[in-house]
Amino acid sequence: MIRTPLRPLARILSARAKGENPDTIERENIRRRHEEMRDRTRARAEGRLLVLGVFFFCAFAVVGGRMGLLATSEATEPVASGGDTTIATQRADIVDRKGRILATNFETHSLYAQPPYLIDPVAAAEGLARIFPDLEAERLLKDFTGKRKFVWIKKKISPEQKQAVHDLGDPGLLFGPREMRLYPNGTLAAHVLGGASFGKEGVNAAEVIGVAGVEKQFDDYLRDPANGATPLQLSLDLTVQAAAERVLYGGMKLMNARGATSILMDVHTGEVISVVSLPDFDPNERPRPPTSGFDPSASPLFNRAVQGVYELGSTFKIFATAQAMDLGLVSPETMIDIRGPLRWGKFRINDFHNYGKELSVTKIIVKSSNIGTARLAQQIGADRQKQFMGALGMLKATPFEVVEASGGAPLLPKNWSELSAMTVSYGHGLSVSPMHLAAGYAAIANGGFYVSPTIIRQDGPQYGPRVMSDRAAAASRRMLRQVVTDGTASFGEVPGYGVAGKTGTADKPKPRGGYYEDKVIATFASLFPVQDPKYVLIVTLDEPSENSGSKPRRTAGWTAVPVAAEMIGRIAPLLGVRPDVEPGQSAGIRLTSN
Repeated sequence: MIRTPLRPLARILSARAKGENPDTIERENIRRRHEEMRDRTRARAEGRLLVLGVFFFCAFAVVGGRMGLLATSEATEPVASGGDTTIATQRADIVDRKGRILATNFETHSLYAQPPYLIDPVAAAEGLARIFPDLEAERLLKDFTGKRKFVWIKKKISPEQKQAVHDLGDPGLLFGPREMRLYPNGTLAAHVLGGASFGKEGVNAAEVIGVAGVEKQFDDYLRDPANGATPLQLSLDLTVQAAAERVLYGGMKLMNARGATSILMDVHTGEVISVVSLPDFDPNERPRPPTSGFDPSASPLFNRAVQGVYELGSTFKIFATAQAMDLGLVSPETMIDIRGPLRWGKFRINDFHNYGKELSVTKIIVKSSNIGTARLAQQIGADRQKQFMGALGMLKATPFEVVEASGGAPLLPKNWSELSAMTVSYGHGLSVSPMHLAAGYAAIANGGFYVSPTIIRQDGPQYGPRVMSDRAAAASRRMLRQVVTDGTASFGEVPGYGVAGKTGTADKPKPRGGYYEDKVIATFASLFPVQDPKYVLIVTLDEPSENSGSKPRRTAGWTAVPVAAEMIGRIAPLLGVRPDVEPGQSAGIRLTSN
C-alpha cells in the first residue's frame, strides 16, 4: 500500500506561489485518511459479525436437531453403568439344548469404605462384623483408622446384606454396581460350566471372565457385546443330566467308590447329552485348586471324564476283534488258540479263568479272554494297530470343548512293539480318558464312522472318516450284546431296551508310578438300543468295592454294570427311546358284526 504524504511538496510550493494557505492541503489529506481508516474498520467489523452469526446459526441447528431426535426416539434404560470406566460388564448366557438356563448374569453390588468419611469407625466395624461373620471387627477397625483412603470390604453382596449395611447409616460405607455370574442349578453340570470370576475391577464395574470349563473355552464369545442377546447353546439336556448325576451319585455311594464319571453321547452327532464327574462342586462358590498332594483326582475340581487318564482294561478288546474282522483276518466264528500262559520273552499273559484250548472270536469277547485278543493283536501287527487307534482318536487329547480336555492327553507306549500291541489289545499299556472310550464305541455303534465328541448343539449327523466297515461294526455290536445276555455284564440287561456293552477292570496306577494291589478302575462301556444304536454310555468307578458278599467284589460286572443299567432305565424314557415290548399271545376271539 502506498501511503499518501499529508504535505506533498509539489502542492505546497504551488499553493505558496498562488498565495494560498498550505495548511488547508494538510487538513484535507488528514480528513481523507481518516475516512479510509473508518471504511476499513467498518468492513472488518461487519465480516466478524457475519462469521459469528454463521457460528450461532450452526450451533442452534445442531442443538435443535438433537432435541428433535430425542423427542421422536423411544426412551431406553442403559443395560450397564460403568461411570468413567471402560470395563465390559455384559456376558452372554449359557443354555442347554432346549434353551433352559445353565449360566446367566445377576445384578448385585460391591461394598467398599472411604475411611476419611466414616463418622463412627468403631460402630461401622462392629456392624459389618455382625452382618458378615467372616470379617473381623479388629481388622476392619485397623483399616478404618489407618492412613488408607479406600478399603474393599466385599466384592459382591446380597440384597439383604446391602439393606443391612444401609441401615448402619454411615456415609463412609458405599456401594458399587456389580454384575456377577449366576449358576441357578447349583452343582448340576459343574465340570462342564467350570465357573467365572472377576477380572479387571473398578468401583462402578467389574469384568467377568471364565476360569474353567466352557466359560473359559468360549470366553471370547461370551464376553463379546455383539453376542449379549445370543446365548451359547450346549448339547447337554438338563433333565437327563440331573437324572444321571443322581443315579451316579447313588451308585458311587452304594459301591463305596472314591469317585465316578459317566458320559452319554449321541453316536451320530457326537453331542454329549450328559457328562458327570464326582465328586463335584458348586460353580457359584468355586473352591480353590489344591496346593499340596500328588493326586489331582483328590480335588473336586478334577474332571474325571476328560482329565482322568486310565488303562481301561477289557473295554479295549472289542477294538482288537473289530480291526481283525475289518482286515479279513477272522470272522466271528473263527476259532483262536487260547492255551496259556502266552509267553513273550520274560513276560506272560494269562486269562482270569481257564477257558479251555480254544474259543471263537465272539466267545473271546463274551468270556473276556486276554490271550485270545493278544493272539489277534499278533495277527494285526503293531503298526496297523497303532494306525487304527489313531483313527479312533486314542493317540491325542480329545477335542471335547472344555479347557481341561487339553490336559487329558493319552499315555502311549514308549515303543509300540509286538508286546505293546498285545497288551494294548486288552486295555493295558495305553491310558486314555472315558471321553476317548465314548468316541471309540460310538464308531462301532454308528456303523464305522468316527464322530468327534462335542459339547455344542449340532444339527444332524456329523460323521468323520470311516474307521471300520459296516460289516465289522455290526458283528461287533452282536458280540457286545452277547456280553450282556451271556457274559460278564449280565447285570446290565434293562427290560425293554437292548443293551450291549463290555466290562473292563484295570489295576489303578499310583500317582508316583506302579499299581495298587487292591484298588481298581471299573468301567462299563455300553450302547443302546442295540437294534438301532443311538447312544453310548460310559460309566467308570474309581476304587469301587461291592461288599454284600463274604468278601469284597471290585470287578466292573459287580460294580459299574448295575449302575449303568439303573441309569439307562432312568434316562432312556427321558431321551424319547421307546421300549421294545414283545407282543403277548393274542386270544382266539373273532369279532363279528351285529
